Amino acid sequence: MRPARLRSCISGPAFLMTGGCTLRGAPAFPIMGAYFPGWMACALIGVATAVGLRVLFLLTGLDALLNFRLFTYVALGVIAALTVWTLVFGP
Repeated sequence: MRPARLRSCISGPAFLMTGGCTLRGAPAFPIMGAYFPGWMACALIGVATAVGLRVLFLLTGLDALLNFRLFTYVALGVIAALTVWTLVFGP
């Protein structure tokens, strides 16, 4: 195969794979002069939500009914983080 033809075969799919890239950049916001990435804020909110729900479940007695506690709290934290991400940075 010729180099020019090989280059066109590679650049076509590579061009299509970059369709999600934009010139806006990553979602970030300044906190005390430094840009703080949005994914980290959403992760912290997810962790805080999971810890808060664990305390709430312990106080109400629901924690004793859970079979897979770790997976439950991780899933609740991920749901909270992705919900915040969608609401704040989504389309």
